[in-house]
Amino acid sequence: MFSGFKRKKNLVATALLAATMMYGAAAQAAETIKVGVLHSLSGTMAISETTLKDVMLMLIEEQNKKGGLLGKKLEPVVVDPASNWPLFAEKARELISKEKVAAVFGAWTSVSRKSVLPVFEELNGLLFYPVQYEGEESQRNVFYTGAAPNQQAIPAVDYLMKEEEVKRWVLAGTDYVYPRTTNKILEAYLIAKGVAKEDIMINYTPFGHSDWQTIVSEIKKFGSAGKKTAVVSTINGDANVPFYKELGNQGVKAEDIPVVAFSVGEEELAGIDTKPLVGHLAAWNYFQSVDSPANVEFVKKWKAFTKNPKRVSNDPMEAHVIGFNMWVKAVEKAGTTDADKVIDSIIGVTVPNLTGGMSTMLPNHHITKPVLIGEVQADGQFEVVWKTKGLVPGDAWSDHLPGSKDLKADWVGRKCGNFNEKTGKCGGDSS
Repeated sequence: MFSGFKRKKNLVATALLAATMMYGAAAQAAETIKVGVLHSLSGTMAISETTLKDVMLMLIEEQNKKGGLLGKKLEPVVVDPASNWPLFAEKARELISKEKVAAVFGAWTSVSRKSVLPVFEELNGLLFYPVQYEGEESQRNVFYTGAAPNQQAIPAVDYLMKEEEVKRWVLAGTDYVYPRTTNKILEAYLIAKGVAKEDIMINYTPFGHSDWQTIVSEIKKFGSAGKKTAVVSTINGDANVPFYKELGNQGVKAEDIPVVAFSVGEEELAGIDTKPLVGHLAAWNYFQSVDSPANVEFVKKWKAFTKNPKRVSNDPMEAHVIGFNMWVKAVEKAGTTDADKVIDSIIGVTVPNLTGGMSTMLPNHHITKPVLIGEVQADGQFEVVWKTKGLVPGDAWSDHLPGSKDLKADWVGRKCGNFNEKTGKCGGDSS
């Protein structure tokens, strides 16, 4: 009888201990605000996305040094969707449902973003998407802090037309939604500007493509017709390394056939010999070389955080800086991390960007940004050769596509991501 009583007593004690531990864990979780980081740390996109995970850890650490948010520490929750597009959706669901994150900062490719959209809509999560993209979308639960086509692709083409007097165009991209839609917009824009169809060559390659010999030869041949030719590149991920190497191997010089890239920045160039690429171009909204007090301070902090003086900064990193600071300000304004309240409070929020100006969140969930054209230097940095006079508001829907020119995204007045101003009706879905 005594041993039975003892066993009972031990069971009660064990149950009480377990309950205490569970309560302690729950209390600890309640004391932090979790922030999801959804970037590929392996696979073809790791070359671009790993650094975005690192900058998010830096931003969260910095915010915690300032006292956190709403009196609580921020806790990063990092997952690796491994450049696997369906896995992005699975990991996003895990972050929102299981980890209960207040917001997610992540994705790079448009196919990964498209993969997670239904998850954020269904679970009413918040996604801050930091990469240039093709537009043609505005979702209530997503904030697009990278460039829309009118903040990158269109200004880049205008620059090449005016400054380089380009007459023939190679639109080279990775075979997925961002390059295809961007090139559809650019083709329509070029034709409207009087460019003949035979002066536009369009080429797509798979993710991770490595054999560029034939394609670069075709580009050289296309450019030998006596008209100034340029390549507009939406090639993404690690395929850029062999592409640029092959340009160098075949002696494609910037003065003959300039390449302007939309997905190549300092991080991608860090892995290759850039000397043969000097003079080629990239269109972004930020470069590490920008000489502003805000950027000098940021670059210094970044190198200190990574403990690596050779680590570079790039445009999508700046987009995360802007998006993160906007989220912090919106949460403080709302007094809560509740998604609906943050969505309402973030419109009109203005924070410093790293180029020396201020960026504002617009009712279409895009932001205002300057546009810069940079020229590749021998050290892998970019010299800014052109920039817009002021900030350009991101346009969710392209004025150059027949099905989009009448659409407007407005999550304040219209509460709609694709309001048709001609019919006066909302499209009835999120994009």
